[in-house]
Amino acid sequence: MPQNIETRAEQTDDPLGLTGATAVVEELRSSVDSFREQQEERQQQLAQRLEQIETRLNRPGIQTASREQEGDLEMRAFVNFARHGREALSADEQRALATDGATAGATLVPDVFLAELVRNLVEYSPMRQVARVQQVAGSPIKLPRRTAALQAAWVDEGDQASASQPTYGQHSIDAHEARVFVDVSNQLLEDSAFDLASELAQDFAEEFGRLEGAAFVGGSGDGQPEGFLTSTAFTTAEAAGAAITADDLIDLYHAVPSIFAGRGTWLMNRATMGAVRKLQSDVGTYLWADSIAPGNPATILGRPVVEMPDMPDVDAEAVPVAFGDWNAGYRIFDRVGLSVLRDPYSRGSYGEVRFLARRRVGGLLVNAEAVKGLAMPD
Repeated sequence: MPQNIETRAEQTDDPLGLTGATAVVEELRSSVDSFREQQEERQQQLAQRLEQIETRLNRPGIQTASREQEGDLEMRAFVNFARHGREALSADEQRALATDGATAGATLVPDVFLAELVRNLVEYSPMRQVARVQQVAGSPIKLPRRTAALQAAWVDEGDQASASQPTYGQHSIDAHEARVFVDVSNQLLEDSAFDLASELAQDFAEEFGRLEGAAFVGGSGDGQPEGFLTSTAFTTAEAAGAAITADDLIDLYHAVPSIFAGRGTWLMNRATMGAVRKLQSDVGTYLWADSIAPGNPATILGRPVVEMPDMPDVDAEAVPVAFGDWNAGYRIFDRVGLSVLRDPYSRGSYGEVRFLARRRVGGLLVNAEAVKGLAMPD
C-alpha cells in the first residue's frame, strides 16, 4: 500500500503537463526572436542597397544611360544600332528593328523616336499645328473633290424639273522625298552618357522642319510640297494701303465663310505680329488680345494667332497675313516618317559615322474656300 501512495504522489507533481508546454513556448519565442532579428538585418541591408542605388542615380549621366537601358526593345535596338551597327545587335534586337524596303540597308525609326521627332517638328514647322496631317501608304495620293453641286430651282405645278447633277474631280498629291545626314564622332557614340536618340531627333527635326516649313508656305510643288501661297487656287483680299490697318484685318476675317471663320487661325511672321499688335479700333481698343491663361495663343477678333516664320514681311505685293480654317484647307501627307541609314565608311578615316535620314512628305491646298490671304498693293 505505501508503495502505491508514493507512485500516486509522483504522478500528481505535474498534473497538467505545464513543464513541457513551457518548454515549447520558449522554443517558439526563441524562433520568433531569431526570425525578427533576421528580418531587421535584411531590412537594414535593403535600405543600404537602396541608398547606394539612389547615390548612383544622382551622379551625372546616369539618368540618360538608364533611359536607354530601360526603354522598350525597339528603342534599345535602335540606340545599339546607332552606336555599334546592325552586326552588333542580338537576334531579338535585329528582329525588333524594321527596315525600309525602298532604301537598301535603311532602318525605320521606332515609334517612340518618331513621336519625339514630330513634337520637335512643330517647333520649326508650325503648319503641322493647324493643318490636317495624314499618314498614307502610297504615292501619289488621290483625293476626291466636288467641283460643282446640284442646282435646284422653283417650278410651277405640272412643269418638268430641269436635270442637274454634281461633278467631281480629284487632287493628285505626290509625297516628295527629303534627305539629310548627320556625322557623329565615334567617341560620342562610345560615351554611355551621350543621349544619342535625343540628339539625333533634335538634329533631324531642325533640318526637316526648316525645309518642310518653308515648303508648306511657299513651296513650288515641283519636287517639293506645294505651299498655300503659291497655289493657283489661293485667293486674297487687297489691303487699303502700304501698311496693314485694323479695317484690313476685319475685312479679311469677313471674307472667309462663317463656317470656316469660326474655326479660323491667323498666320503671320513675328515682324508682322509686332505691327498688328499696335492696331486699334476707332474707340481705342486693341485688336490684339493676349491670352489670360498661360500657354494659350493670343487672338485677333477672337481667333488664335500662330507665328509662321516663313510668311513674308509687310511689303509691296506680298501676302504677310493669312486667315482661315487650315484643318479644312491644307493637307499634309506623311508617306515615310523617318528612315535612317548608318554609314560607317564614308567618314571612317575621320573617326565619324554618318547617319543618312530621309522622309517623304506631300502638301497641298485642297479647299481654297476655307482660307484667304491679305495682299499688299504695289
